Amino acid sequence: MQNEKTDPIWQLLGLLFKAHPWHGVQIGANSPEQITTYIEIVPTDTVKYEIDKHSGILTVDRPQKFSNICPTLYGLVPQTFCAEKVAEFCCEKTGRTGIKGDQDPLDICVLTEKTISHGDILLQAVPIGGMRMIDDGEADDKIIAVLKDDGVYGKWNDISDCPNSLIERLKHYFLTYKDIPGNKKRNCEIAAVYGVEEAHEVIRRSQEDYRVRFGDLESMLTAALRG
Repeated sequence: MQNEKTDPIWQLLGLLFKAHPWHGVQIGANSPEQITTYIEIVPTDTVKYEIDKHSGILTVDRPQKFSNICPTLYGLVPQTFCAEKVAEFCCEKTGRTGIKGDQDPLDICVLTEKTISHGDILLQAVPIGGMRMIDDGEADDKIIAVLKDDGVYGKWNDISDCPNSLIERLKHYFLTYKDIPGNKKRNCEIAAVYGVEEAHEVIRRSQEDYRVRFGDLESMLTAALRG
């Protein structure tokens, strides 16, 4: 089989159609050290946008009802999926049982000094750590990364480089963004904040979960087109 970049079929598809941000974009040859990231929302958004899994179009998930806004760029890692392998790692690290994957692509927060005005874009991110979030019994990890070559954050290599105040801001957002004022029950918890090595392992496991769930879509499509 020809390399995807030189295969005439893939070249034609790339000219005629927009890639699905989850399935049609590759994570990158240098993953997990550097990964392609699809951004859904930016810190100025007062509406939570989310990719429509079927069409790949960015859609309105819900208006933000309260004053909470995400303090970083936020999106997903293409060709990842949080299922058995990700949940297994969460159980291993927490000592718990019964945790399941959230059946979504892996979430990522990207730090940058630059003001990016809107989502629905791709960028190159360098993971430095993550948060082990559990949402109603489901593993819902949030990878923390920096924009590649960013002037302020670009030299950070691990979560230990990140000020605690910034970590607390991220934790506060994810622990409260679903809360209704007056409701004392909290659906989300953050079991740990972890460094770059664990972040890499979560990314690798989410890629394994993706392959189990969806297979090699590019090879299957190429074979189908060639008959």
